[in-house]
Amino acid sequence: MKNRFSSIRFSYIISHLNGFFLTLITILAVLLSIYVWFSPEWLTSNSIFLFIGLYSVIAFVVSVYVGFRSSGDLKQRMDYLSVLITQLANGNYQSKIYFNEGDELNRIGNELNELGEKLQNQVISLQRLADEKAELAKSAHKSAVIEERQRIARDLHDAVSQQLFALTMMSEAAIKQLDLNPNVAKEQMTEVANAAHQAQSEMRALLLHLRPVHLSGDPLPRGVSKLVEELKQKSQIDFHLTIDDSLTLSEATEEHVFRIIQESLSNILRHANATEVKIEVIKRGRELFLHIADNGIGFDLSNDNAKKTSYGLKTMKERCEELGGNFTIRSNIDEGTYIDIRIPC
Repeated sequence: MKNRFSSIRFSYIISHLNGFFLTLITILAVLLSIYVWFSPEWLTSNSIFLFIGLYSVIAFVVSVYVGFRSSGDLKQRMDYLSVLITQLANGNYQSKIYFNEGDELNRIGNELNELGEKLQNQVISLQRLADEKAELAKSAHKSAVIEERQRIARDLHDAVSQQLFALTMMSEAAIKQLDLNPNVAKEQMTEVANAAHQAQSEMRALLLHLRPVHLSGDPLPRGVSKLVEELKQKSQIDFHLTIDDSLTLSEATEEHVFRIIQESLSNILRHANATEVKIEVIKRGRELFLHIADNGIGFDLSNDNAKKTSYGLKTMKERCEELGGNFTIRSNIDEGTYIDIRIPC
């Protein structure tokens, strides 16, 4: 209710009512002055108050009506400006607005149009820089391979090797308890199975990073399809992929999107404990939409314990921003994780 009374239309009506009130006071003052000073026969107190009463009713109705009608055009134009600002905030920099009036709102509309053009040019510049960066990345491929091998070696040492060592210790302990206490041995073998499953997930995630940084000549739809088919054969996760086979993007955009999908699937294999993953890559108009969702355990985005996946999420967000896109992630405990990315094309 408060927002309604603070609207432009209500302000217009109030301004007309203020004008009506001032006019009423002025007319009443003039009539009373004439009545007191000159006392003409045609002017009586009854006629004064009758005139003032009729004038008040008619002027009040006219003020409300005129204020409502005269504010309609301004309100409509302000709504157009609000929609344009929302479109620009959402990344739709091609949106334009045009007014025929040569007033201040027309000037604001033209300035917003110029702002949209500048933002669009900045997106184009970002994508051009991404293309240049991709060329530089190719020239530094050898050093990247060495760095990737070192990182994989560290991950193998920190994660898989420790888990395999734990498997060995738990297996030896279970063998010793097999004859003495079968129930304890059974519990220990259950722990061995869970640890083996975790080590297997870690290994699959590491194998994802062993894939080449580039698509090796394959278009994005084919590269993503091959990646998903490979994971279907090596894991128990049910993958649902939706991607247009005729999708064509710049080389840098394809590589960034492919690596984003790789990184997200790696996080899912390592941490999500998911049984179903949904991937959608759709191009609508001049924008590419990427949606990745899983039904895993999820995590609290505000919790410090989520730092184990923060590096991967940070990498995905940086790749998205390099292309001038928007990165959004939603997740809650036991409610899965949802990643939505929008990239201008």
